[in-house]
Amino acid sequence: MKSFNKKICISSDHAGYKIKEYIKALLYKKKISLIDLGPHNDKSVDYPDYAKKVAKRIKGKKSDFGILVCGSGTGMAISANKIRGVRAAVCYNKTSTYLCRSHNNANILCIGARLTKKNSIGKIVSVFLKTKFEGGRHQRRIRKI
Repeated sequence: MKSFNKKICISSDHAGYKIKEYIKALLYKKKISLIDLGPHNDKSVDYPDYAKKVAKRIKGKKSDFGILVCGSGTGMAISANKIRGVRAAVCYNKTSTYLCRSHNNANILCIGARLTKKNSIGKIVSVFLKTKFEGGRHQRRIRKI
């Protein structure tokens, strides 16, 4: 990912805060910059508020990709997918991540902090950011969403 030039934003709720910080450190180590939309501590917050922040940046083309982290990943995905043009996917391994990008052109990665092994998270994020959308028959399906 040496020539990675996409804009990334990241957010979480309180349950995903530590994993969000972990992901930020991984990306900074690879010299990938990102925008942290909060929260900035692990105090209780409402995940839909943070999902909306990331989704609106994607919709407005201020960011190319988003990363959302909550306890299961599901609440963030449901909330983000309410915004037109967003395709948020809960990913739990490299295969699910590859398919959500290559077939569904997902633009927001959702991770369940309580359900995903920490040693898998770096691989999941890397696959999400590296994988290209295949287009073709998949584009026709994306238009139907």
